Amino acid sequence: MNKVLLIICFLTTSLISAQDWKTNFEKAKEEATSESKNIILVFSGSDWCAPCIKLDRTIWQSDEFKNEAPENWVLLKADFPKKKANALSEAQTKANQELAEIYNPEGSFPKVIVLNHEGKVLGIMGYEKIDAKEYIAKLKSFKE
Repeated sequence: MNKVLLIICFLTTSLISAQDWKTNFEKAKEEATSESKNIILVFSGSDWCAPCIKLDRTIWQSDEFKNEAPENWVLLKADFPKKKANALSEAQTKANQELAEIYNPEGSFPKVIVLNHEGKVLGIMGYEKIDAKEYIAKLKSFKE
């Protein structure tokens, strides 16, 4: 009985703190419009880019970001994995490439772009050796 209760608590906590990273740009813009939020668009190489992995661990997975994100932004990830085990669908790969043509033609990884609900660039960042609180403050500074 105690094990079952522990598992239920763990799953509930995981779901509550889980982030809702979108992969569809149009849906992200619709949500940003309806909720009056900006979009954080992240270009990541999740299985090969060391700074991308560090950014995920130190910022995106931090409790500070998990607490701030739902109130402030719609999260959108354009991932470019290289390992076959992590391959995306053809449709998702194409969608990510189309986003990169517009917002990341130079192919920088990681690249973090704050957009308004229409897709206008408000600010650009990358990996920085700062804590989550400082990173969040910089993200918040990008406003229209």
